[in-house]
Formats: sequence, structure tokens, C-alpha cells
Amino acid sequence: MHTKSITAIATASVTTTTTKLIAPAFKPQADAIKLNRLLQLCSANLPVGGFAFSQGLEYAVEMNWLTCSKTTASWININLEESIAHTDLAVLKRLYSALSRHDMTAFQYWNNHLIACRESHELLLADVAMGKALIRLIKQLDKLDTSEYQIIIALKDISFVSAFTLCAYLFKLDLTSAQSGYCWTYIDNQVAAATKLVPLGQTQAQNLLFELTENIQFIIEKSNQVDDENIGASLPHLAMASAWHETQYSRLFRS
Repeated sequence: MHTKSITAIATASVTTTTTKLIAPAFKPQADAIKLNRLLQLCSANLPVGGFAFSQGLEYAVEMNWLTCSKTTASWININLEESIAHTDLAVLKRLYSALSRHDMTAFQYWNNHLIACRESHELLLADVAMGKALIRLIKQLDKLDTSEYQIIIALKDISFVSAFTLCAYLFKLDLTSAQSGYCWTYIDNQVAAATKLVPLGQTQAQNLLFELTENIQFIIEKSNQVDDENIGASLPHLAMASAWHETQYSRLFRS
């Protein structure tokens, strides 16, 4: 009897432990799907043409403003902390909020605000061209229901930030994931351009990605504290580099 009791207790303990381990059955699967959607949205294979634009970086290299991994990191990080944080990410938060409230008027307002903030024709061209390309993709993705967002889909000019936010929302990503993904997309495109232009080695590029992404949480928190009246940040060197790029004698990137 004593042996049977011990066996029964041991079996019960094992059963209880096993039940606790397998209890959260479906959450990991849902998280995995969301992670894959985020990776899909931020993939370099996303057909939006981001690889065609250097965002002023090509001219900065031509002028020897960027000559190595260190100066490249400084250039990209300043753009992230000032321009991206105070404009793109700050407005992305408002666009996401507008979608959650189904406020299409607010969404259009902030989309127009973003377009007005672009400081050169080249930056405007890149923003709108990539935005339109992403909208075309969204329309052709069979699994997405865009019936409630036809006003946005039909916009003549749409910022890439706006299209990215809509796609993230349709992919059921939370705001922080959308903001993180947008930062990664910008960093990845800039490092890819720098790899060709500076140039950087592949290992240098990977180290640069590590360095720049460590600051993403700080940049997101900074952007979330920006008030409506303080949205927008001017970076004269970036504006001039993108404006002068169109007259650069030899170019790899679109202008």
C-alpha cells in the first residue's frame, strides 16, 4: 500500500507539472505570426523601391562628410534622433491612433503634414514613391481586408510613413512594433547604401546595424514625448545633401 501511494503521488506530481508547462497553448503561435508579419513588412524584399534612394547619403559621401564606419554611424544616428524621432515616428503614432479610432480625417491631416515636412524634392519623391508602391502592394495582398480604408487607398499622394502604418495596422502589429519596424527599415536602407558608397565591408555593416539598433528604444520613447506643436525637425546638412544630389556628376542612387 505504501509503495502504491508513493507511486500515485509521484504520478500526480508529474502530471501537474506537465499541465503547467503546456497550459499557454496558443499564445506562442499568435506571437510567431505577428513576428513573421513584422519581418515581412521590414524585409529588404518588400517591393517599395527603398533601395533606389540614399536619402542624401550619396552626396554626403561625395563631399567626404562620411569616410568610415564611425562617421556613417554618426550621420545615421543624428538623422534618427532628430528627423525620424521628431517627425516620422511622432506622426506614425498619430496615424496609428487615427486608424484605431477609424478617424480618416485625422489620418489624412497627418499624412499631408508629413509630406509638407519633406525638405527637398528628392526627399519628397522618395517618400511618396515608396508610399504609393506599398499601397499598391497592400491592395494586392489577398489576406488583407482593406474595405474600410478605401479613402486612404485612394489618396493621390501618400507618405511612406502613412502607408507603413496602415500596413502594420492591417497586419495587427502593435504601435511599438510598428515604430521599431520603421526604425529598422530606415537603418537597414541607410547601411545598405553606405556599404556601397563609403564603402563598408560586410562585417563592418553588421557591426553598424548592431550599434544603431541599440538606440531604437530611446528614439521611440523620445518620439512619444513630442507634442503636436513640436513635430518636425530641420537638419540643414541632410536637406542640402539631398537637394544637391540631383546635380551630382555621377550617381548610383535615384534623384
